[in-house]
Amino acid sequence: MHAWLCENPIGVEALAWKELPTPEPKAGEVRIAIRAASLNFPDLLIVQNKYQMKPPLPFVPGSEYAGVIEAVGDGVTHLKPGDAVAAFGGSGGFASHAVVQATLVMPLPPGFAFDDAAAFVLTYATSHHALLDRAALKAGETVLVLGAAGGVGTAAIQIAKAAGARVIAAASSDEKCALCRELGADATINYATANLREEIKRLTDGKGPDVVYDPVGGDLAEPVFRSIAWRGRYLVIGFAQGGIPALPWNLPLLKGASIVGVFWGEFARREPKANAQMLAELAQWYARGLVKPVIDQRLPMKDLPLAFARMGSRQVRGKLVMTNP
Repeated sequence: MHAWLCENPIGVEALAWKELPTPEPKAGEVRIAIRAASLNFPDLLIVQNKYQMKPPLPFVPGSEYAGVIEAVGDGVTHLKPGDAVAAFGGSGGFASHAVVQATLVMPLPPGFAFDDAAAFVLTYATSHHALLDRAALKAGETVLVLGAAGGVGTAAIQIAKAAGARVIAAASSDEKCALCRELGADATINYATANLREEIKRLTDGKGPDVVYDPVGGDLAEPVFRSIAWRGRYLVIGFAQGGIPALPWNLPLLKGASIVGVFWGEFARREPKANAQMLAELAQWYARGLVKPVIDQRLPMKDLPLAFARMGSRQVRGKLVMTNP
């Protein structure tokens, strides 16, 4: 097999495309011939040694991928060679093959394209868990999505609309806002040029959004939280801007509002049955056309450094997908 190996996490430039022994699955594992893998923001942080999870060295980055099962380990009875699957394994995806725990594998229904599947599990599971489980979103409520043109943001727009919510999408350019409207957003805010608080007030008739979906963090968090509705739920998804905000504690008190942490990976580990049910529902939504990943570009696996460069420049709309022949 071939893989992008990280032996020293000093950045993307330290990755090397190498030939490695093809691994055999152990008990409870499967080996997947990877057809496509997607790039997520944590993949960039991991190779820079900036992520909270630090895999032992050396490692192959790439948390999310799809392909065909080649071999199964002892005890795996619900999957077999030839099955089309997607996986969120945490690492190993930027390669021709990967071994992963069978419990982390999602069987793909007929017609689920590999490139879509590779861009699906993390973003849609995170957004579904955030909006419907953690925020208990109801039809008719208003959701403000920050960083709305990115991978999780585009998924959040689609899931919120499928749940019957009104969606205000906030992004950093007019082009990104246009993409959000194409995905079904009811209104958009370009927070690079507009006054974010004034626009939120205008678009919600002064009430504020019931739910805020925030994968950005940084200096957007406090002004947006000050704009949230009474009994609002502020979903902490991530910190793509880099800074982790510190909010005055009187703000949730005054609004009767909640700051809600979202950690889908830990939810999947602690509540595997609920996670499996959620993934099955999302697969049905994909089949019905309610959700579909936005793919910014498809690149050959050997061009991974180009994909990292595009992500690092904040140009990506949706997801970047790497493909194997």
